[in-house]
Order: sequence, then structure tokens, then C-alpha cells
Amino acid sequence: MKAGPSQEEVRQHNLGALLRHVHYGGPTSRAVLAAELGLNRSTILGLVGDLTAAGLVREELPQDTGRAGRPSLVVKPESTRVHVLAVDLGVERPAAALIGLGGVFLDRRACPWPDGHPPDPAQVAAVLAEFAEEMLADAPAGSSCVGVAVAVRGIVRHPDGLIGLTPNMGWKDLDFAGALAARLRLDLPVLVGNEANLGALAEHRRGVGRGSQNLVYLHGEIGIGAGVISGGELLRGERGYAGEVGHMTVNPFRGRLCGCGARGCLEAEAGERALLEAAGRDARTTGAEAVRSVVTAADHGDVTARAALHRVGDWLGIGIANVVNLFDPDLVVLGGTLRDVFLGSAAQVRSRINTNALSALRENLRLRVSELGGDTVLIGAAELAFSEVLARPLETLARAAGPGRP
Repeated sequence: MKAGPSQEEVRQHNLGALLRHVHYGGPTSRAVLAAELGLNRSTILGLVGDLTAAGLVREELPQDTGRAGRPSLVVKPESTRVHVLAVDLGVERPAAALIGLGGVFLDRRACPWPDGHPPDPAQVAAVLAEFAEEMLADAPAGSSCVGVAVAVRGIVRHPDGLIGLTPNMGWKDLDFAGALAARLRLDLPVLVGNEANLGALAEHRRGVGRGSQNLVYLHGEIGIGAGVISGGELLRGERGYAGEVGHMTVNPFRGRLCGCGARGCLEAEAGERALLEAAGRDARTTGAEAVRSVVTAADHGDVTARAALHRVGDWLGIGIANVVNLFDPDLVVLGGTLRDVFLGSAAQVRSRINTNALSALRENLRLRVSELGGDTVLIGAAELAFSEVLARPLETLARAAGPGRP
């Protein structure tokens, strides 16, 4: 007969559950925590005491209750004492941030790549290490970095984070986590995830997808990726490659050449370059501002820009219809530059979905743009970096405070 969990294992589980609750939900009273976690008040008191002693949470009076009488204390995450390093490794520019418990941005850095193209992996690691050194030097005294995570535009193997392919950066079979960890000298593992998967986590936990258990997040830039939340969990597939809908073929016979080598992929037909070329713009000048300029021109009556949005919206709608037929989500979230593309071509996108998606699957479907905007991927990377401390709070924090830690 298999033995049940020990008392200490139950305690560790409850510590993680409480910390996750205040990390995602913000300041919460002990009474609400007891009700939400199904624990008695004395147990909650002990757990809060342990997490407070470790510097992970604190109790304080709520800012404004609007009620008479002495308000109850609320439990808050210690955002300035425990943080992670999150990196969004974009094709056009890298961004890095120190993000505290509770999702609070403490510091950030970003700059465009020289000549608009990312250098070799060693130089990229050096740039990110410089960002990290600057931010950690400015971090609040006595604070602890408990995790590092990097979001990349490409195929990332789970669980080891090997980058199998980044079609728009030219990386293949690369252990970037090891290269960056050697530069950082933080004695912390570097986790690597696909940017759309991490964007899906961010919108599910902190954005427009809160409360949805089945959503698809589509992230667009030069490429297009998807993160799928199914039954409240990230869908990874056998090796972590699930969600590569950007390389789903939508136009096989006369399709545009994709960075992966195939023709007619969704990202080749509905990505930034396709939109800018169709609008008569220099496709080498990509990015959010270039896409917005096309949408703005279309709004002001530019016929060529309007036709370009119509064409790209057509392919995007076909791609979303296929995604809806495959995953049966109740919510599709559009982020990155797809946010602007959708706002400029919503009628065309919806028309294609109505034509190509099964009626039963689109009946309760909602289409929304990202609530977290340009920070979606960074926030998702932070959630990946926080995963260890949220699962094993005291053990992870003890490692972070171990000997030799800067």
C-alpha cells in the first residue's frame, strides 16, 4: 500500500499554493486565503508566518476599504525583495527586466540590434549579461534573484530548453541557456521557452485570459507563433513543440517563401513582411511602428494599405479558423503586431472564421487583443522564472541565498 504524503510535504505544497495565490491575485486577507485554499485559519496563520519570515510576503493594512471599522490585514507579495530576470529575445531587439513577486516591474533594459539583425549567440549572451549586471547592481539592497528565463522566437525543446530552430535568426540546435548562464554567474539555471507559449501563460494568468481554461494566444512579428492553454494547462506536446501554427500551410501552391524553407506558411502570408510588401512599404523596415503606419494609412483612406490589410486579414482569419477547429478554445488572444493587424482587419478576419470554422466551435468563441501589450512576452518569461519559487518557496529561496551568490 502506497504511503500518503508526509506532513512536511503537505506543508510545502500549502506554502506554494498560498504564495501562488498572492502572486497572481494580489493582496488577500487571511480569511479569503483560508476559504480559497480550503485550509483552517490557524494553518493559514502558520503558513503566512513562514513566508513572512523568509521575506516572501508581508502583511499590512489595505490601502482603501471604503468600510467602517478597523480593516483586516492583507497578505502581499514582497515585490522588492524577491525577483527574477526575464528576457524577451526579439528578432529586432532584445529586452530584459527585473520583475518582482506579484508581477511588478522593478527595472528594464532594451536596445535594437546593430543593423537590425541579431549577432551571433555569444554576442547576444554578452549583451544580455550586461543588461543583467546593470539591473542587479541597481536592485534593492538585500533582494534576491530566484530565477532566470528567456523567451525566444523559435522551436524550443522541453524540458531542457535546447533551441532547435529560430527560422528568423538562423540559430539551430543551440544550448543558449548554457551560454547565458556562464555569462551571468548567478548560480541559477537559465530556463528557455517559446515566446508564444510564454505569452499564453502571461495572458492566462495576468491578462485578458484570466478565467479562461481553454485559450489560444497568437503572437505576431516577423513570424507567428501560438501558445495553447488546454484545461488550464499549457499544451506542450511530446517534446515541447506544440503550437507552431506559424508554419501551418495555408497557401501551398502559390505561397510566399517562409523562413523555415517551406511555402505558404501562415507567418509568410500574414506576418509583418507580407503586410508591408503588400502595402508598398520597405519590408526591411519591420516592427510595430511600421505595421501601425499601414493600419493608420488604411484608416485615412489609403487604398493600397486597405487592400494589404484585407489580404493579410484573409490569411489570418483562415489560420485562426484552423486553430479553432483543432483546439476548440473559448478565447483567441492576438498579441505582438497581430494586435494592430486585427484591429485594422477585424471584419475580414471574422468573415473568414465564420466561413471556415465549424459552427459549433465558433458559437461561444471570443476574439480579443492582448491586455498586456508589449510586455506580454516579458511577463510570461517572468512567470517561467518564478515557477521554482512558487512550487517550493523556502527551498528555492534558501538556494538563492546560498554561499557564493552575488
